Amino acid sequence: AVNHVREIFCHNKEVERIKNSLSKRGVCLKKIFTDKEIEMFQSKGNSPKTIAGNFAAKEAISKSLGLGIRGYNFKDIKILRDNLGKPIVTTYNNLKEICIQYSVLEIKVSISHTDNYAVANAITITK
Repeated sequence: AVNHVREIFCHNKEVERIKNSLSKRGVCLKKIFTDKEIEMFQSKGNSPKTIAGNFAAKEAISKSLGLGIRGYNFKDIKILRDNLGKPIVTTYNNLKEICIQYSVLEIKVSISHTDNYAVANAITITK
């Protein structure tokens, strides 16, 4: 069986915008991120770079599926790191069902950042 890349997408986020949102508006991380992601952020000192990177990755995933945020929400995507720092994507709820319908085998992401920007690439691999 041959696997296919459904879509590749790149998204970036300004770290400063995330930093400002967290400090000025008290943006609730629980609206966008899972409890496990929030625990990971806390273990990294709530770094705006890490948070911006995960947010950019969720945006890139949504676009790599060709859906945007339709039929699911960002909390249906969990992005943690393995013991080497590699991002690992897990889908839940409606998005998990969508991935089954689209024959998605795996979603891979790469996250990087500078002081000013976080960037993420997402690749959706299907049967």
